[in-house]
Amino acid sequence: MKKKLRLDIPVVLSSISTSDDLLVRRLLSDIQSRDGVEKVHLDAGKDGEWPKLCIHYDSEKLPLIRIRELVEAAGSRISDRWGHFLIEFEGINHARKARTVETKLLGLSGVIEAQVSPTGQVHVDFDKNKIKEVDILDALRDLNINPTQPELGNSGFRKERPQSKNENDHGHDHGGGILGKNAEMVFAITCGVLLALGVAIEKFLPSLPAWFPIGIYVLAYFFGGYFTLREALENLRLKRFEIDTLMLVAAGGAAALGSWAEGSLLLFLFSLGHALEHYAMGRAKRAIEALAELAPNSATVRRDGQVLEVAVEELVVGDLVLMKPNERIAADGFIVRGNSAVNQAPVTGESIPVDKKAVEDAEKARLNPDAINSESKVFAGTINGAGGIEIEVTRKSADSALARVVKMVSEAETLKSPTQRFTEKFERIFVPAVLILAFALLFAWVVIDEPFRDSFYRAMAVLVAASPCALAIATPSAVLSGIARAARGGVLIKGGAPLEELGSLNAIAFDKTGTLTEGRPRITDIVPAKGITQEELLQVAVAVESLSDHPLAAAIVKDAGEKLVNQRNLVASDLENLIGRGVKASINAEPVWIGKSEMFGIEDIPKLSAESQQIIDNLRESGRTTMFVRFGDRDLGAIGLLDTPRAGAKEALKALRSLGITRMIMISGDHQKVADAVAQEVGLDEAWGDLMPEDKVKAIRDLKKKTKVAMVGDGVNDAPAMANSTVGIAMGAAGSDVALETADVALMADDLRHLPFAVGLSRHTRSVIRQNVFVSLGIVAVLVPATIMGLSIGAAVAVHEGSTLLVVFNALRLLAYKKKQPAF
Repeated sequence: MKKKLRLDIPVVLSSISTSDDLLVRRLLSDIQSRDGVEKVHLDAGKDGEWPKLCIHYDSEKLPLIRIRELVEAAGSRISDRWGHFLIEFEGINHARKARTVETKLLGLSGVIEAQVSPTGQVHVDFDKNKIKEVDILDALRDLNINPTQPELGNSGFRKERPQSKNENDHGHDHGGGILGKNAEMVFAITCGVLLALGVAIEKFLPSLPAWFPIGIYVLAYFFGGYFTLREALENLRLKRFEIDTLMLVAAGGAAALGSWAEGSLLLFLFSLGHALEHYAMGRAKRAIEALAELAPNSATVRRDGQVLEVAVEELVVGDLVLMKPNERIAADGFIVRGNSAVNQAPVTGESIPVDKKAVEDAEKARLNPDAINSESKVFAGTINGAGGIEIEVTRKSADSALARVVKMVSEAETLKSPTQRFTEKFERIFVPAVLILAFALLFAWVVIDEPFRDSFYRAMAVLVAASPCALAIATPSAVLSGIARAARGGVLIKGGAPLEELGSLNAIAFDKTGTLTEGRPRITDIVPAKGITQEELLQVAVAVESLSDHPLAAAIVKDAGEKLVNQRNLVASDLENLIGRGVKASINAEPVWIGKSEMFGIEDIPKLSAESQQIIDNLRESGRTTMFVRFGDRDLGAIGLLDTPRAGAKEALKALRSLGITRMIMISGDHQKVADAVAQEVGLDEAWGDLMPEDKVKAIRDLKKKTKVAMVGDGVNDAPAMANSTVGIAMGAAGSDVALETADVALMADDLRHLPFAVGLSRHTRSVIRQNVFVSLGIVAVLVPATIMGLSIGAAVAVHEGSTLLVVFNALRLLAYKKKQPAF
């Protein structure tokens, strides 16, 4: 049964006072189209109140983390009433403990959602009117887990958290007292030593009293069962029967039969398996933590004519940071002086250093940092080359692309994949079934001729054999390793669900502009209408397009401005964006329209003459993107532009085909002939042109009905189509907050050649998950009949724990997944 939750989120929209606003409609459309959303609507509330966004959703498919990101990416923010935190805790070292903690949190009144990672990351969303953060922290302390680091806030950097009521209670041992994080391993080894000592005494010193080796075994029970007993008691308090409980029952049964050695062996191998599992999962965790260590601790800045050394946390927007050769860059910004080659691999995964140069106009760059060309942008955590450069900071260290990636990867750790959700549901049914089977086997002596002791022993052996330890860790270990490896390669994958979905794709749809093409079009043709000069056409076009930040507008302003001989002082105003069609503005109170031919003749816009339409048709026949200009009642003419295909697009598409992507389509708002020309050049078989934004959404929905499909775009204009796809993939996310937030998968580099790595890794991860699940269930399927037929507890536990470690180390192979370097 699906878990559904009606959540009323007050959404504060700056400068918005009506629910009919385009931003509100876009927000509703983006969220409604996501898998897991049943219904989205606005509740206007009372007079004078802001509208409320009401979302009915399945939290397993669409966690509140993702809803929060989508709302913020649409230019909104969630009310302060809804609190959330992401904190790392000590004491959570395997999937079963994570599930126990999650159950405890979800049982607290006011907690909306809780996700817990086996590596210790805890993400909680809660209603501040019902519960406080300190109450949640105290509830976690009751489970003997404690924060190891302060809260990871929205910015991605650690921030101070509120003190718990027990903050100064030094009686907490943090799970291991003076032994710290190694306590579980030390206890397991001590249990093993005591077991060996007990066996040696029984074999070589039989003359000693019987109580002597039993006393040693009791000590072995204590050290081997200490952590297991603690977790079992916590689970029983929550009315949960977990694997730890089954193991204790089996060990207790062995002791009751006088098989102290076998009981000690069971606890030794189980506790040793736990400790090794903790160590192995720590490797995936360290791979993720390494991201946070990329940024330097200090920076050299020029302030008020002085050169100072300051902590990166003290950098402010506008600071000038001096970077020496081979230093790690301290903050996101743009180069104002100097040239260098920057190694961006730590953030974007690019294998070759990227040439960087100073901006031409620092003042213009300062006013619109998002529009700065990539060749002048730099990111915190990347490495400067041989040249000295001076950088102007555009983001505080806590808001840098690296900090945001660290935060999102940490959140991704807590999000479960479909396979993980399935295995957890399976365990909830399987564990009680095992208890029932073991109880039934206790009475086997009634049916077959054997003493009760043998029936009891067999029942305990079945408990051990049927415990699905390997199944519990099979998926989370692979998901964590896959996410960590992707992040190291410059790909951000937001949780287990998109990781698995990306690996099962059959089709990918690509936006044209900025994805398959450079996104920097250039003017190739200027065709004035009869009686109009080229100068007049370009003057009007430049005046209007200088108000827009669209790539086509930027190309017209740049290229047309260079062609103009006499610059007239035309001033345009009242720019109106006609989405997917063009723009409208005014010059000297006269209307100006610039856009596709399809925008003319509808919505009170005068129709083009036959001569003007012929000009457009001729340009389109040659594969040009056309922009027609009308000033008042006069047709001024058309401008033809050509967007250059990306250098690596053809190689990327070829690599995707080799990975099994059978269908790749380009969807574009350009004329069909323009789309066909670009598709042919990059090697695509299908191109769908003449699509308005709503047409792109419909195209993706139609594809999704037939197969799993990803949408690749820039995450801004393509957000609705990405939201409707199985997996939304954004390129160039390092320089775009919106792309980072809207996408399920973000390629940090603005290079399509990194997409095959993401798909290949996801396919490999999916394969590892399947292997782990088959091994886990296969071992149980073999061991249960074997123990019923007489296999000993010792042999069963050895195979059982061996399978657990096998699936963990199989998952860790993903950390070594080789990234094929793109051919630049």
